[in-house]
Amino acid sequence: MTFQRARSDEQREIRRRAILDTAAAMLDEMPVAELSLNELSRRVGLAKSNVLRYFESREAVLLELLDDFLGGWLDELTDELAAGIDADASPEVRAGQLAEVLSRSLSERPVLCDLFGAQGGVLEHNVSVEVVKRHKRSSHAKLEAMVGLVRRHLPEVGDGAQTFCMMGMISAGGLAAYDPPPPSLLAAYEDEPELGVLHLNLRDALRASLAASLVGVLPRS
Repeated sequence: MTFQRARSDEQREIRRRAILDTAAAMLDEMPVAELSLNELSRRVGLAKSNVLRYFESREAVLLELLDDFLGGWLDELTDELAAGIDADASPEVRAGQLAEVLSRSLSERPVLCDLFGAQGGVLEHNVSVEVVKRHKRSSHAKLEAMVGLVRRHLPEVGDGAQTFCMMGMISAGGLAAYDPPPPSLLAAYEDEPELGVLHLNLRDALRASLAASLVGVLPRS
């Protein structure tokens, strides 16, 4: 991919989008921790200094991707929850169905989970105050959208919906670091099967974590 000098707002936006799309494609091949600005620049066909004209750092690119991926997930989650939750079921049953839908949906999006996991410790560092504020405003709006979805299907959760949603995304990021395990761990589990109890499957672990969180925020009878 080669570019001529961007002279209009439209051309600059095309270049920004190309950088984001290239980074997104790289995350299909490698974890967030391995994506470098040098390799991103090479693949997008721009000098590193030119990439930095559009994004102030690698972390700024990844924060914007996190916003994009989170928005896309929430758009799809609306239909997934509608199909997976029985509106006539008891609160306890609906809570279990909510945990099931969310765990399945998130486990099918490992890149989003990886970005969640890197957000606090990596992505929100090496960026300016303005970039962080823009990201946090976007995140807040998306959190409110997720809270609305949870309350639509489980109104009994009340004000606990926000805590549940925040903890759910943090859990998805933390648990994603353990699945899939590296080859050395798989070999250890094969040699000593009793160690397999320590293996975490992302979907199963998320379901248990989300269900436990819902128990904690549901009002007591």
